[in-house]
Amino acid sequence: MPTEELKDAAAKYLMQTYTRQPISIVRGRGTRVYDLEGREYIDFVGGIAVNVLGHGHPDLVHAIQRQAAQLIHVSNLYYTEPQVQLAKMLVEHSFADRAFFCNSGAEANEAAIKLARRYAHAKYGPERFEVITMTNSFHGRTLATITATGQEKVQKGFEPLMPGFAYAPFNDFGAVEAMVGERTAAIMLEPIQGEGGVHVADREYLAQLRTLCTQRDILLIFDEVQTGMGRTGTLFAYQQLGVEPDIMTLAKGLGGGVPIGACLAKEKVASAFQPGDHASTFGGNPLACAAALAVCRTLLDGGILEHAKRMGDYLAKSLADCKDRQRIVREVRGLGLLQGVEIDTDAKSVVADCLVRGVLINAAGERVLRFVPPLVVTQRDIDKLLDTLTVIFNRRVVEEKAGRH
Repeated sequence: MPTEELKDAAAKYLMQTYTRQPISIVRGRGTRVYDLEGREYIDFVGGIAVNVLGHGHPDLVHAIQRQAAQLIHVSNLYYTEPQVQLAKMLVEHSFADRAFFCNSGAEANEAAIKLARRYAHAKYGPERFEVITMTNSFHGRTLATITATGQEKVQKGFEPLMPGFAYAPFNDFGAVEAMVGERTAAIMLEPIQGEGGVHVADREYLAQLRTLCTQRDILLIFDEVQTGMGRTGTLFAYQQLGVEPDIMTLAKGLGGGVPIGACLAKEKVASAFQPGDHASTFGGNPLACAAALAVCRTLLDGGILEHAKRMGDYLAKSLADCKDRQRIVREVRGLGLLQGVEIDTDAKSVVADCLVRGVLINAAGERVLRFVPPLVVTQRDIDKLLDTLTVIFNRRVVEEKAGRH
């Protein structure tokens, strides 16, 4: 179906919940994707931080093919080997003792919120239920997770919101400490706010939150849906930020493109869930878990984490150099291969200009460009991105000068 026909059919048959770029992507290989007309693009979106192994990685493809031929789904009424193996791998390479599997980041965060409330209810009673999250955060699109999300634009039109959430400024420990009370069950945050514009949590701030939570028996929840699975150069972001949470959520990169989410927790917290307290029909099915196992093994054994760390450093330095040369760039921030560039112009128009030049990027807000490429991205790919941005930024400056005369 030609792209224009596809767009017309989408407009007719799909709910209009997305603003899509005017291309139809039909295949991918490594860091490249190709549209219906055969044009090539370097992918710095990566399915929004999902395709950590790139497109068509043979280890992932073969794992999916093998499992699909053997067993796709049987439900959680029975044991399956891929699910238990994946739980074991995640536990052995993290702070956690147990895992719960679901289908998405929003579901993982729902599980974390329910687990925190269940733990607090069992230990302290029903009056201890509040979760403090951060302004400018993003935790998902379900009713509970948009309430947890500290952005009014995401919540607007869906009121009344769920009770039991409060918001503190990000990286402001004093504000959080002042809000903690007898009703506080958990503090929930992203180590790096991705959708909120790529803001990194300060190490001291996280350490202070950890101490406060330990002293008050409040659960510390890290939403690593976007930062997990090697994005920052270690398997999980908390591993280089010096603080362990009590609960951590994963999704996005976990399945390398196959939908799967996970809620990991320490034993004292995980034991609050008993049979019947939470469930997911498709969560942790054999196909998704086989894919996630392939991703984990490839990240841990294939040298990709080390490569991602090097490329993250190179991307950060390249963007910082760009800032030094370009007046239009206000700030560069991020960690590893999750980088944001705040610019003095409309971000979506820059995204469109990059698309025309064969580079896929993403906007996180009106003035922030976000870069979350596959972890197999190369120095050559990054150089192409920077060359493209340089051309676009220089052109903007010329246009602004011409407009003033």
